[in-house]
Amino acid sequence: MSNMELVKMIDLSRCTACRGCQVACKQWNELPASKTKNWGSYQNPADLEWNTWTLIRFQEYVDAKGRFKWLFRKDGCMHCTDAACVKVCPTQALYHTEFGTVAFDPERCIGCKDCIPACPFNIPRFNEQTKKIGKCDLCLSRLRANKPPACVLSCPTGALSIGPKAEMIEKAYKRAKALGEGASVYGDKFVGGTHVIYVLPEPVSAYPGLPENPSVPLPIILWKDVLKPASVIAGGGVLAAAFLHYILHGPKRPVEDTQEGGSEI
Repeated sequence: MSNMELVKMIDLSRCTACRGCQVACKQWNELPASKTKNWGSYQNPADLEWNTWTLIRFQEYVDAKGRFKWLFRKDGCMHCTDAACVKVCPTQALYHTEFGTVAFDPERCIGCKDCIPACPFNIPRFNEQTKKIGKCDLCLSRLRANKPPACVLSCPTGALSIGPKAEMIEKAYKRAKALGEGASVYGDKFVGGTHVIYVLPEPVSAYPGLPENPSVPLPIILWKDVLKPASVIAGGGVLAAAFLHYILHGPKRPVEDTQEGGSEI
């Protein structure tokens, strides 16, 4: 894989919930296991965690024709182009890579947790012990070594694939068309386009946790894209005015007392 914009496609019509991707993610990233308990679902653990970056979600579903189905969804970071987490991170611990993905540098993380409410997909998780967040980086070290992410390599059914952005989006739409019956592509039309896209065999509304119109929260847009640049411009204007005054009038000197009878100190 060369240094180009990459997209991972998740074809949920081919997912069998084997959880091979979930295990492969843990192994490659050396993430410790959590102590879990039976909570009435095959889904384990119950949610994403600082040490669980990939999770297969299980859902019982009845479609419009009254047919019962199991829906499985691989959940994890969507790697947005217009990434709210990157926008709010004050230390650049979250950043875009040469592949367009969003990576994380734990050494820079100060535990502010601003990225957690900012993410429209509810992805980053906080580690109370280390006071840092954790999330998928799409196996950046593997991408740089020209290898697919561990989850893609582990998938036995071809539900996961990765490749150049344009190629993968075209592939996703062809697959959705072949599936028919309301199948759709999710991820390429919002937040600047995500670098993880789904082929959904059922309507978006059938998958809890997938917002129909995800976007960067308005307060973040106002602060990062409007108010902050304006404050920089304003600050630059003050500096420019001060410099111009210096050029025209020279440095400001203290006024000397030249009146007669002035007292000496």
